[in-house]
Amino acid sequence: MILTGEQHWVCPNCDLQERTQNQGNRFHPCPGLAGLLAPMVLDGVRCRVRAVVREDYVNGEDVRFDGEGRPVMAVTVERDGGQDCAVFAPAARVRRG
Repeated sequence: MILTGEQHWVCPNCDLQERTQNQGNRFHPCPGLAGLLAPMVLDGVRCRVRAVVREDYVNGEDVRFDGEGRPVMAVTVERDGGQDCAVFAPAARVRRG
């Protein structure tokens, strides 16, 4: 028996599907999450992929915005066995005066 290492990836928020061989997790700009970079999951895994909107004040920080102009701090994958999180950390600006 020869194992090929092929995996079938899907996105629960849009129609994208991909097949890969011997590669890690796939990310894509998801139209279902207003264009945010979101992970794909293995076909058959029951989960929810969602964007976490920043609830604090954005005062000149360089933050990630979704396609609808909302500041987003993370994308999470919630499944029965746990949770994964891709964080969009803000960056500070420095001015030389």
